[in-house]
Amino acid sequence: MSREGHVFQINRSAGGVPKQPVGEGVVGPLGLEGDRQRDTRHHGGPDRALCLYSLDCILALQREGHPIFPGAVGENITIAGLNWDVIRSGLVLTLGPFVRVAVTGFASPCRTIRRAFADEEFTRIAAPRYPGWARAYARVLEGGRIRVGDAVRVE
Repeated sequence: MSREGHVFQINRSAGGVPKQPVGEGVVGPLGLEGDRQRDTRHHGGPDRALCLYSLDCILALQREGHPIFPGAVGENITIAGLNWDVIRSGLVLTLGPFVRVAVTGFASPCRTIRRAFADEEFTRIAAPRYPGWARAYARVLEGGRIRVGDAVRVE
């Protein structure tokens, strides 16, 4: 894996999980157009505008026996090929030709994603317990249109 990858899937929902795939989307200051969160105390807002996750982590979790799939844990952008170990607060990513985001931290897993895990053990992707396995939140620095297959680069 590397410091470059691609958008494997773009996901949104009217609230809750799983988020459903779409072929493209418009990203603005508050996230992916058409995406909603039920719990705005813990999700959404400028510092949590997008939730990002790694396809490679999802596939590894599937090999462990978890029924997880892209969108199941509420990520807006499922990224393939990017070394997830480089993800940290402050890191800037370019998604496609226009969108730039800054990682603001890691998403704490909650009960709503429990069905994506064997024995409903949703803490399997908690950053403190399993470094390198957590979803990341990001602030949008520059918005625009993204499409499945777009390049993802670490700046």
